[in-house]
Amino acid sequence: MLSERLLSSIVRECTNQYLKLDPTTETRVPAPVPGQRYMLYMHVPFCERLCPYCSFNRFPFAEDRARPYFANMRKEMLMLKDLGYDFDSVYIGGGTPTILLDELCDTIDLARETFSIREVSSETNPNHLIPSYLDKLQGRVQRLSVGVQSFDDGLLKQMDRYEKYGSGEEILARIQDASPYFVSMNADMIFNFPAQTEDILIRDIEKVIESNASQTTFYPLMASPSVERSLAQTVGKVDYVREQKFYEIICELLTGELPGVAPKTPGAQGETGLFEHGSAWTFNRRDVHPTPAAAAVAEDRGMIDEYVVDYEEYPAIGSGGITYLGSSLYVNTFSVVDYNAAIERGSMSIMGKTTFSKKQRMRYRFMMQLFGLRLDKRQFKRDFGCSVERGLSAEMAFMASVGAFATNNDEELTLTAKGRYLMVVMMRQFFIGVNNLRDQARAALTGDERELIFGAGN
Repeated sequence: MLSERLLSSIVRECTNQYLKLDPTTETRVPAPVPGQRYMLYMHVPFCERLCPYCSFNRFPFAEDRARPYFANMRKEMLMLKDLGYDFDSVYIGGGTPTILLDELCDTIDLARETFSIREVSSETNPNHLIPSYLDKLQGRVQRLSVGVQSFDDGLLKQMDRYEKYGSGEEILARIQDASPYFVSMNADMIFNFPAQTEDILIRDIEKVIESNASQTTFYPLMASPSVERSLAQTVGKVDYVREQKFYEIICELLTGELPGVAPKTPGAQGETGLFEHGSAWTFNRRDVHPTPAAAAVAEDRGMIDEYVVDYEEYPAIGSGGITYLGSSLYVNTFSVVDYNAAIERGSMSIMGKTTFSKKQRMRYRFMMQLFGLRLDKRQFKRDFGCSVERGLSAEMAFMASVGAFATNNDEELTLTAKGRYLMVVMMRQFFIGVNNLRDQARAALTGDERELIFGAGN
């Protein structure tokens, strides 16, 4: 649709302008601001095999590289403690965080001993949903997010995941067995694969419902430049024309929301299905009788993958981690060798940064809070010294003109179904921009590490 193409173009241009990495000599992230709430992000950049659509920092797993890395990540965690940080939430991404389970458990245990941790969210892959892993993760991890992508065997083979992780039916059975171990089990899905038909998508949604996962995230396929060629060679060229239709199918089957039908009451969103929106692309299973632990998680918005909705500022540790504090974004080196060397000499591994203007920070807040389904107008004015209408007049006019707002009063902005899809578009383009930032950092890799990622001769 015209509004999607226009919005994609605008966000692409904006991210190209301000997501540019500049060298820095800083060896520490800034100290915390008193009273500010922070989350800790940890990055584990090791995988058994590399997926063609992934732009995150990741390397083929080797135990002799991974064990020293985990030890240094724990040292870096203590550096944040020395700076005065405390955290109530940890998100561990990758790569595959569960690649060395004993090291991951030691790292989580140290985080709990060091900080005021209430919840830990970790990513994993389906082959690690086995009792020996689940028993150790239970109690340490409250929310486990498993990368499924699709239950369709044909798509899994295209993605080189069938041999690694088993058939769709095997993955389904493993999620069903693993769900009781955690407060929240999230099934990570991707939609709009070139070979994915509406029927395949519908079967994927049915399998998600059948899996008993308490949460699911449906990401649109993102063709950032770093993976565009590998995507074309494996799953095909990405087509955004049908993306909205696929998104509407997902929303309709999970939430009962019919395209083009307005909710009966503001905030009700017209949802009658087994799931409800946690963000524009995250869906939480409705639970009539939640356990006390599940109720606490629900109160914290269900620990969605896009933790930046609830934690606008966060330091990140690990190679390839991205920190956002104040008006600055810091990127850690993508080299595991350089990362280990930096930590062992007592410094953090920052290799570049970018600084945002006030206008850029306002746009970031606008996008993140609306992606999380509600923008707090009073908080916006308190933090930026002006109303959202004055600070972002063009953005507000555009969103209003296309019917994106369900509620627009003195206190808040909420979204219509169309508005939620437009936030999917914005976040898709924003993450492509972040992936471009990662590419800038990845380009600095040399020698064996460059060959591991790009292959010989590059």
